[in-house]
Amino acid sequence: MTGQAPATILGIETSCDETAAAVVLRDEFGKGSIRSNVVRSQLDEHAAFGGVVPELAARAHVTYLDHIIAQACREAGVSLDEVDAIAATAGPGLIGGVLVGLTTAKALAAALGKPLIAVNHLEAHALTARLTDGVQFPYLMLLVSGGHSQFVLVRGVGDYQRWGSTIDDALGEAFDKVAKLLTLGHPGGPAVERIARSGDPKRFKFPRPLLREARLDFSFSGLKTAVRLQAEALAPLSDQDVADIAASFQAAVAEIVAVRSRQALERFASEFPGQAMRLVVAGGVAANQTIGAALRAVCVEAGATLVVPPMALCTDNGAMVAWAGAERFALGALDDLDFTARPRWPLDLDDMRIEPDAA
Repeated sequence: MTGQAPATILGIETSCDETAAAVVLRDEFGKGSIRSNVVRSQLDEHAAFGGVVPELAARAHVTYLDHIIAQACREAGVSLDEVDAIAATAGPGLIGGVLVGLTTAKALAAALGKPLIAVNHLEAHALTARLTDGVQFPYLMLLVSGGHSQFVLVRGVGDYQRWGSTIDDALGEAFDKVAKLLTLGHPGGPAVERIARSGDPKRFKFPRPLLREARLDFSFSGLKTAVRLQAEALAPLSDQDVADIAASFQAAVAEIVAVRSRQALERFASEFPGQAMRLVVAGGVAANQTIGAALRAVCVEAGATLVVPPMALCTDNGAMVAWAGAERFALGALDDLDFTARPRWPLDLDDMRIEPDAA
């Protein structure tokens, strides 16, 4: 899209345990550039609890967000007066944290006389590949994170169709629970992957739930239970037992994701014949090398392009929120200061749609 004035957007992300802010520029041709992207992780605060404690996360956001925003502006070389709009995650997420970020954005928008853009956290993930790789609509997204596991058809800004989701645990959550069961620490994904490198992925044949079904949904609860039962049967576990269980669990997950992705690409090909196929992967689990290798093999087989943004932009960050805000700002899709924070906000709800007269 050409002929539009460049826009500088401040993005704020506080939906879980990262306090983040960023400044992104969208030029007149629709191309984005990251001017700053500041993320403060709360891993140390939550490590002793084996997972994220919502109250602690919200408190940390209150303590650090103003400083993070100031740092993002400083690194970008802009003042708050110079940004064109304030974008903030308004859901889904831990409601205490979402409220901190959205309320801060509202205060800034009101004080500075700037537009507010309430961003769906999932839309921010969905649109990141357009910032990093210039991916054109339509494309297929696989979101695999601590809170979400789903396939989404991305047809345009605000135009999404969910093709499959998890019926129980998200994939990142399953990794965390297995890591906790095996006393590997938090966060679970990197811990399981690390110990699995020295394990035998064929020692245990864990179940692959739902793979006989045609639908594109995931289920990881039964797999997690099978891991627990195996660990209990072998207790006390040797170091090799732990490594083999982790490797076998990871192998099961990789096969599940690969099979589902193959089915999703087949559906895309049937619904969009002749259209270039792109599978965009987002979320922290995208860092897992075993899953990544399985997805690359599937895409090569299907004749599709696998797009994985840099890992710093796959996990929660302010740049993805700023970019989603920039995409919406270019279409005139702004929000009122009374916009309500949402702990749940499915990506394919009707209120994500952008009315034609707003463009």
